[in-house]
Amino acid sequence: MLEIGLNAVIVSVADPQPQVLTIPMPEEGEQPALPFGPFDPTRHRTFEIGLREWVEEQTALKLGWVEQLYTFGDRGRHHITPEAGPHVVSVGYLALARQTARSDEAIARQQARWQSWYSFFPWEDWRNGMPEVVEREILPALESWMVSPVPDNAPPRMRTREDRVHQAFDVTDGIWNEERALDRYELLYEAGLVEEARRDGRPAALERDTLPSLGRPMLYDHRRILATAISRLRTKLKYRPVVFELMAHSFTLTELQRCVEAISGRHLHKQNFRRLVEGTELVEPTGETSTATGGRPAALFRFRHEVLKERPALGLRVGGR
Repeated sequence: MLEIGLNAVIVSVADPQPQVLTIPMPEEGEQPALPFGPFDPTRHRTFEIGLREWVEEQTALKLGWVEQLYTFGDRGRHHITPEAGPHVVSVGYLALARQTARSDEAIARQQARWQSWYSFFPWEDWRNGMPEVVEREILPALESWMVSPVPDNAPPRMRTREDRVHQAFDVTDGIWNEERALDRYELLYEAGLVEEARRDGRPAALERDTLPSLGRPMLYDHRRILATAISRLRTKLKYRPVVFELMAHSFTLTELQRCVEAISGRHLHKQNFRRLVEGTELVEPTGETSTATGGRPAALFRFRHEVLKERPALGLRVGGR
């Protein structure tokens, strides 16, 4: 039997942290989950209609911008052992939202909550340089895994373990490709370094006496779905103006920079960022100022919608390779 599920990765930025909306699943333990539910063809004319209905029911949030992300259908994606119920193939979606006091109150009543995605992926936040967990825990563990024997029943790979580790976690001279968030998570899962691998009975994890503390686990394969969304959004920042879906109608350039930094996990040079924004002509001044920073009044800007008709590629190329 086969069941189609719908998963939503709903992203916002506040404080300034990239936030993902999670729901409680007491019957499945305390691990947070993404909003999800089955597609019912008798109720839902399309997958997206079904997704929006499930999200509103579970979080009280009405979604705006939504994009289909990926289809997750691996055998054992809920557990490695055969399940008593049908096999669930889930269609994942990426959605962007702005937090408001009114929406946050409604979300809280549903016991849903915003959480920084770096609480699930602490190795992805390079805004203040290399995270300590990368040097202290991840790199030594992966170096040991690289030279360990490959199991006879391991699936064939086009690249060696060493190549894949260097590609995902290349930190030479501070180089870091933020778009490879999914590659890094899948590598850590294969090496048995994340809790989900032990929960799913993966031999690489069961052979370890202890696991390093590498972020909070999520229900089923929801952390993999979230990693997929992080990679997609970080890539999309560079060729589509999606960042403005996360901004208020008017904003300062500092607020815009902090939002881009939060999503990309990279620190950006202030003057270079401002030249980049001005060169792309994505924003225009409103003629007003903000004193919210407590210092000198800062000019307010807004997204220039006319640019959508002028150029096909409209992103902020802030880094990566």
